[in-house]
Amino acid sequence: MAGRRHRGAGGQEPPAPGPASEDAEPDHEQVARAIALRLLTHSARSRAQLAGAMAARDVPAEVADAVLDRFTEVGLIDDEEYARMLVRTRHAERGLSRRAIGVELRRRGIDDEVAASALDEVDDEQEAQAARSLVRRRLASTRGLDPQVRARRTFAALGRKGYPPGLVSRLVREELATEGADVEDDDLPAD
Repeated sequence: MAGRRHRGAGGQEPPAPGPASEDAEPDHEQVARAIALRLLTHSARSRAQLAGAMAARDVPAEVADAVLDRFTEVGLIDDEEYARMLVRTRHAERGLSRRAIGVELRRRGIDDEVAASALDEVDDEQEAQAARSLVRRRLASTRGLDPQVRARRTFAALGRKGYPPGLVSRLVREELATEGADVEDDDLPAD
């Protein structure tokens, strides 16, 4: 009897272990949990980012919402803390302006109200100090070039970081004046 196989109903053998014997439909909740855990292992994510990843894997919206609700309940997802962390790191490490950080928060699916609250952690003075530091570094790296070229390059660099032209113009004028460089007002954007 050791070599005999048991036959199922109707005299057919049960399927051999392997892919054919597995459930053809994946458990959507398990898939959703696996996606969220995998992504959260690498870095913090917003609820919208996780929902998007689940939708891309065809997880039904109601299943995704249930899993995301549970992850939020246990503290694995916290859009408010995520937004505050993003504001701190992007401002301190990359020197981005509040405007540029706000665009990134919206792109990551952070609610406008949550984003505004997080952006309030950077005040006008902090933003101006960060911009001044960037202006000084940029002007120092272009020493020896024509002042107008230095000013244009500095404007472009700070513009990419989202700083308003009026603030950049004032800071560039002030910093170039401390160096004794002559820059025509026509060469700089107006305040």
